[in-house]
Amino acid sequence: MKFLIWSLSKGYVNDALFTAMDLNLKDRHFFVTGASGGIGLATAKLLLDEGAIVSLHYNSTRNTLNSILDEYSMRCNPVQADLKNEAQVKRAFEDAEKNLGVVHGLVVNHGIWIVKPAPLDEMTLEQWQHTIDTNLTGAFLSIKYFFKQIKRNGIKDPSVVLIASTAGIFGEADHSDYASSKSALMYGLMRSAKNEIVKFAPLGRVNTVAPGWVITPMATESLKDKELIGRVFQTTPLRKVATPEDVANSIAFLLSPKVSGHLTGEIIEVTGGMEGRALATVDEVTNNNNLDSLGIN
Repeated sequence: MKFLIWSLSKGYVNDALFTAMDLNLKDRHFFVTGASGGIGLATAKLLLDEGAIVSLHYNSTRNTLNSILDEYSMRCNPVQADLKNEAQVKRAFEDAEKNLGVVHGLVVNHGIWIVKPAPLDEMTLEQWQHTIDTNLTGAFLSIKYFFKQIKRNGIKDPSVVLIASTAGIFGEADHSDYASSKSALMYGLMRSAKNEIVKFAPLGRVNTVAPGWVITPMATESLKDKELIGRVFQTTPLRKVATPEDVANSIAFLLSPKVSGHLTGEIIEVTGGMEGRALATVDEVTNNNNLDSLGIN
């Protein structure tokens, strides 16, 4: 990824002088959770293209990593772990350091979203606990063992990027387990972590990327719902669904100590300008019964 910068002189572009700014990610080691698909895979590819070293975490599906393992065999390595299991997380970070050297940055990307709607009064405790354990406890354990490693190795400028969601900002009806896990991630956990990391890493940073709808395997079925897409675009000026690469670009930006070295505790919304939730259609809002109840008709 390169940023084009031009110099202005006397109110006009001076010879259209363009220079490329590197993100300074070369030879830095990043641990990407949930790297086997969607946003995680796009992020891993981008970081490798930038010359970084990447530990590619996966839980059960590894075959999607084969192409980048072949292409970048000297700078990446797969790491398997169930991130709900503390012993496995501890081992994963030990293996990452042993195989590729000390980890400089962490991307907490893994997560689950149960497709089937589950209203609060019908959601099982098992579903709620499974989502919280995966999305939030898994993030906590990943940060815990990353912090231990950078503290032990004296890394001065580590970075963490958490992948949250607009569900954590606006909520999501019938998916309160997911929305709650992402809200806790991007507010309570991130803002606590960004204040703790500087106690042992003076230039350490923790930020969040909160995507809206993204074309990923997790969202494929839902994005086939035309009514849903219509409601999404009612509050989205750009009227397009993000690609994993759109999100990966913002992640790489935040990981960079060169261009984001003074950013911490920030939430970047990659949403196309989304302003909230469309909770009803125009017809539902303007039907005569609703207008009568408001005293408008």
